Amino acid sequence: MTKSADQVWKNCLAIIKDIVEWQHFKTWFEPIQPVELKGKILTIQVPSQFFFEYLEEHYVTLLAKTLKRELGKEANLEYRIMMDSGNKNNQPITMDVPGHGYKTYTNNEMDFPLVINNPVKNPFVIPGLKKVQIDPQLNPNYTFDSFVEGDCNRVARRAGKTVADKPGATSFNPLVIYGGVGLGKTHLAQAVGNEVKRQHPHKVVLYVSSEKFINQFVDHSRNNAINDFIHFYQLIDVLIIDDVQFFNRAEKSQDAFFAIFNHLHQSGKQLILTSDKPPKDLEGVQERLLSRFRWGLSADLQVPDYDTRIEILEKKMKNDGLDMHKDVVKYIAYNISTNVRELEGALISLLAQSSLNKKEIDLDLAKKVLKNFVKTSSKEITIDAIQKMVCEYFDVSYDKLLQKTRKREIVQARQITMYLAKTFTKNSLKTIGEHFGGRDHTTVIHSCQTVKDLMDTDSLFKESVMELQQKVQLAAM
Repeated sequence: MTKSADQVWKNCLAIIKDIVEWQHFKTWFEPIQPVELKGKILTIQVPSQFFFEYLEEHYVTLLAKTLKRELGKEANLEYRIMMDSGNKNNQPITMDVPGHGYKTYTNNEMDFPLVINNPVKNPFVIPGLKKVQIDPQLNPNYTFDSFVEGDCNRVARRAGKTVADKPGATSFNPLVIYGGVGLGKTHLAQAVGNEVKRQHPHKVVLYVSSEKFINQFVDHSRNNAINDFIHFYQLIDVLIIDDVQFFNRAEKSQDAFFAIFNHLHQSGKQLILTSDKPPKDLEGVQERLLSRFRWGLSADLQVPDYDTRIEILEKKMKNDGLDMHKDVVKYIAYNISTNVRELEGALISLLAQSSLNKKEIDLDLAKKVLKNFVKTSSKEITIDAIQKMVCEYFDVSYDKLLQKTRKREIVQARQITMYLAKTFTKNSLKTIGEHFGGRDHTTVIHSCQTVKDLMDTDSLFKESVMELQQKVQLAAM
């Protein structure tokens, strides 16, 4: 029975839906329409040039593998791009382009020790050949260039670069990268792998999640091929294991990994591990493994600060050839403060909405889109919140802000806080004064006037006030 374009694409979507995150699936795959199927070539329609470029950069491998599963190894993908015709009737025109794909690194052929009629099995390919070539399982987009350095990740990033320059020849072995969800552990670990392949093409690099490692171990156990499994991994030059905390539920897999770890380490091979916790806090992992995790360097990734979040967004925009008003970038960076993944997700959703609806990206669109990422997009700012912002900005304690002192830095911080409270809250002068140790309304009036006067005469003072005003405005949004 001959398949139709609709059937093939429906089957592809069923697979893709289980792989990508729901928000990304809804944004990037639901708007796609299957157009036609000619032999082994499926044509899909996408709503814009930007849409096409994003799919080609981020999902080309997934699309190719899924399509080949449906149509066979000769399968190919073509895009029909909806273009703005520019005529009065606003009738769209289309342009057909083939899918291209991007260069990825491959490993050299590996020599497997052979026992008579019993070749070592490769968990990643069909076994049986003396020489096999395995995919490093690396995402080509995860590089050091695309990983923004900040105070939150500086040690880990620089350690990763050192390891990539001299894999297995530094004291950072193993390199353990740990931190919360969405902070870039996988990105950084794979960046090391990609850099190793760039600088040392002969090195055999392999990235694997702990869950896949465990599943492979279970499969080999059923087939009485555990030794083959261990021998395969002992041939890797740079082994990257993601999310080692999941070893806590696989005692026998830990035994296998212990043998692999020892052999690689003693052979001068590099190990890179990621975890959501530092080694000392991992529960359910054998102590002998934990002690080895502590042999090298454990580097943490923390939540990026406001400035780093802005830099991440600007880097992403530059890589995608996009332009966006500074106020919108600041609004996103201020409101998405949990992790990098949500930050990029918000930007992607905003760009997709702009592309789909042919709307300019402005603050109103940003507020609408970010409702899916933050609990509230609008709130009334309080005097307490402003006091906290000013204290953090000038590195002044809250208690000093309320004290009766003539120190210039404290007096100016208090005057600016009063000025901002009057500008951005609906509180009376009396209420504002009460928040500053019971001062009366005349003090508030004097403080506000002093701030205005200084802004007219002192450019540095004005710059500080304007920056704080922007922070309060963002908080109020």
